[in-house]
Amino acid sequence: MYDLNYVKPKSTNDAVSEYQKSSEGQYLAGGMTLIPTLKSRLSSSDLLVDLKDSNLNGISVSGGSLNIKAMTTHSEVAASKEVSNSIAAVSNLASQIGDHMVRNRGTIGGSVANNDPSACYPSAILALNGTIITNKREIKADDFFVGLFETALDEGELITEFSLPVPEKASYVKFPNPASRYAIVGVFISKGSDNVRVAVTGAGQNGVFRPQEIEDALNNNFSSSALDGLKLDNEELFSDIHAQSDYRAHLVIEMAKKAVNSI
Repeated sequence: MYDLNYVKPKSTNDAVSEYQKSSEGQYLAGGMTLIPTLKSRLSSSDLLVDLKDSNLNGISVSGGSLNIKAMTTHSEVAASKEVSNSIAAVSNLASQIGDHMVRNRGTIGGSVANNDPSACYPSAILALNGTIITNKREIKADDFFVGLFETALDEGELITEFSLPVPEKASYVKFPNPASRYAIVGVFISKGSDNVRVAVTGAGQNGVFRPQEIEDALNNNFSSSALDGLKLDNEELFSDIHAQSDYRAHLVIEMAKKAVNSI
């Protein structure tokens, strides 16, 4: 790692203020992605702003929405009664991330802000039509995920909270890499009173996405049989050492069927 400075502010405002003092500052959440990239010199920084004590931790339910602050860890989400009683699929998703060490350190805010194409949380935020709340504004999920490792966040903008509308039904199923537990394919399905939303992670070359074909089929008939014979175009899906694009296309349909059957 390069030489750098480290600060641990006591509030969100102080965190933003410290960040603005630097030329290459970075916010540090759980550090599950940032620290390895710094160590391998794939990224550089002159200042790490640790958000641990910045009052960004907590879970609540109000007005038909599940609200999760950005520094809430995966373990806290998985163990939360508020989460399991309102959107059990989110609790289930959090329990499948990495191992217990990753879950104890990694945070929902860090995961979503990084927008790793194989991360689990982006699929939940997108499928649930969530709102990403920052220190500056509120951003709808459909506008937030821009592309591979890219989001709509401005330079220095800080995620503070997520607001997730509680659906009638929801489920998350993934086919994990056996070593990293990242999703080779993960599918989150949310059924509301007026429509079904589906989000896929781990498969798209541009990151998390909504497969229109699956949504249309399930909006017409919410059953796994509605997906029989459906084929996904694999042109914009990943091919790598873990799975070829045509296999991922097949997995998306199979994971979607499992998600529907588990609701």
